Amino acid sequence: MRKALRWLLALTVLIGTLSTAGAATAAEPKVTGSTDIKERLLSVPGMSLVEEKPYTGYRFFVLNYTQPVDHRRPSEGTFQQRITVLHKDTARPTVFYTGGYSVSTTPRRSEPTQIVDGNQVSMEYRFFTPSRPDPADWSKLDIWQAASDQHRIFKALKGIYSENWISTGGSKGGMTATYYERFYPRDMDGVVAYVAPNDVVNKEDSAYDRFFANVGTKECRDRLNGVQREALVRREPLEKKYEAYAAENGYTFDTIGSLDRAYEAVVLDYVWGFWQYSTPADCEQIPADAKNATDDEIWTSVDTVSGFSFYTDQGLSPYTPYYYQAGTQLGAPTIHFPHIEKQYVRYGYQPPRHFVPRSIDMKFEPRVMRDVDSWVRDNAHQMLFVYGENDPWGAEPFRLGRGARDAYVFTAPGMNHGANVAGLVAEEKAFATARILDWADVAPSAVQENPAAAKPLAKYDAKLDQRDVERQRTLRP
Repeated sequence: MRKALRWLLALTVLIGTLSTAGAATAAEPKVTGSTDIKERLLSVPGMSLVEEKPYTGYRFFVLNYTQPVDHRRPSEGTFQQRITVLHKDTARPTVFYTGGYSVSTTPRRSEPTQIVDGNQVSMEYRFFTPSRPDPADWSKLDIWQAASDQHRIFKALKGIYSENWISTGGSKGGMTATYYERFYPRDMDGVVAYVAPNDVVNKEDSAYDRFFANVGTKECRDRLNGVQREALVRREPLEKKYEAYAAENGYTFDTIGSLDRAYEAVVLDYVWGFWQYSTPADCEQIPADAKNATDDEIWTSVDTVSGFSFYTDQGLSPYTPYYYQAGTQLGAPTIHFPHIEKQYVRYGYQPPRHFVPRSIDMKFEPRVMRDVDSWVRDNAHQMLFVYGENDPWGAEPFRLGRGARDAYVFTAPGMNHGANVAGLVAEEKAFATARILDWADVAPSAVQENPAAAKPLAKYDAKLDQRDVERQRTLRP
């Protein structure tokens, strides 16, 4: 992932909150508790059904919800935001999930949903298709507008799902859950943010370089560094292979500027991408002697980890909203490559501006992430942050200060960007599970008396509980 005065920001937030309060309140449905859940959901003003999919023990709905393009000026246009509802029982707690990107229309259950055995409302992040205003005013894509989307959905559905709510998400979704809590701290009863990067100062990224100098074993680092370097040393023959690959698949490179830029970007993602998605055991699949490996072996290793299709126009297009945010508010890492001679690196780690069409204006706001970081340190309440020991994105985590209450940061040993509560050491796993159950107000008496006895209330379901980490290139958390 590549990041006003305090009183002015606070005033902006207050104005935005007041401007949306009336619309959110008006959206609460007035129906009886005996009404069928589909009817109750569709009684919400602005809610429409896309489809219902069957799943044993649940009802799963794909819905559209009418949202203002600008929550500060709700009369100036709307768009349809896609959400899903995994319904179990209105008497159960509800988990509000977002991955920060598009929403899956296949029934899935996040870890907190399994832990509390509850309902799950999932939101597609604004500007990810099809939840994009037309025409798209990109200035309305920011963390406050997205948090206001969540706030309005919550207010609309709280009348149906009246028990406790917990927000959650992984990676950019974990960031989203954190930003939602910062702007609307009274909505949720708890927050579980997984592997959420916290790029407070966009220009200071030395934490990432320290991470790559120490992660895993020296043997594994040497293998990865060797393949990455060799891919640049053999640039000419491998780029010819890339040209043929692009021609065969109809790929173009207008956004990034050239095939050469795209090639280097993919190669420079290689080491980061490995640690983000793989484990130390996977090092055995990396060529041990890169200098004597064939061109095909180097190509295949880089393509398997980084994906040569990504920096094409076709690969970048679905992620334009992410790169826009990375280049305007979220920030993005810049790392160095001491194992590669300077003559082989032409562009270095390219900034988000290079991955967004030039027709879209971008200007970075450095105070936004500083505000969120300060708020979390001083105000985090009933928040849990989970990181993976071997995940590059954890190099810049959220941290808690003296003002934090009932809030925790845990690191899962040996885990990557898919780190979760289940991967924590036994004591922390039980403790975190107990806190989530308590925040949801469903902790059994045995857990209240002995948190070490805490475990998920719902049995594992191999299909429903797939923990697919959205495979995102290095600069996508």
